[in-house]
Amino acid sequence: MHPADAEAAEAGGADRLELVGSMRHGGLSCETATVSAVVRSTALPVRVMLRLTEGFSTTGGELARLIGLAGDYLASGAEGVVFGFLNGDLDIDVPVCEAIIDGLDGAPWTFHRAIDHCLDHDRAWRHLRELDGLDAVLTAGSSLGVGHGIDDLTARASDPVAADLLMAGGGLEPEHVPWLVRAGIRAFHVGSSVRPDRSWEKAYVDPGYVRAWRLLIDDHTARMSS
Repeated sequence: MHPADAEAAEAGGADRLELVGSMRHGGLSCETATVSAVVRSTALPVRVMLRLTEGFSTTGGELARLIGLAGDYLASGAEGVVFGFLNGDLDIDVPVCEAIIDGLDGAPWTFHRAIDHCLDHDRAWRHLRELDGLDAVLTAGSSLGVGHGIDDLTARASDPVAADLLMAGGGLEPEHVPWLVRAGIRAFHVGSSVRPDRSWEKAYVDPGYVRAWRLLIDDHTARMSS
């Protein structure tokens, strides 16, 4: 993400930003200087991706680097971070997550779409509920995207605790929004769909596209509240 992307997202009505350095492998960490530049360009809270390599596992040496990066990001003005790590059994790697959390000094964080790759989603959610500081779980309900996971998302949202944490994203399309809002989901994550031609490399975020999503979500949320 470039500072121009942050400015456009704010102008379009976004209420929070996720910052990645590259969209390779589903999103990787960025340089601390990028965090500083983006934070200076917007009044929106910024959360930064903690992920250095492909996949959802990490090693001891890499973990130490991730903990250091988290501290640097927060010192640069980020509100919080985004991460998610799994063990060899494709379950939440609780010790790794707790090691990172211990270094956040109470800052909030999001568990990202690693959860969509867990073998047992119910068990994964039980682990997540026990982790301090977690206030959002970015999930499509399926590793294949919202189109395949929408039934899982709507079922999960029947649990009020999960509904408060759920952030639907990953292949999210406008036609999914009414069903998700009706189920009780109120947080949504969009990426390529707010860029012309859905291009991460060739186009900045378009505030008009962001505004269209904002209006769509607000309209259906208002209908449910009336």
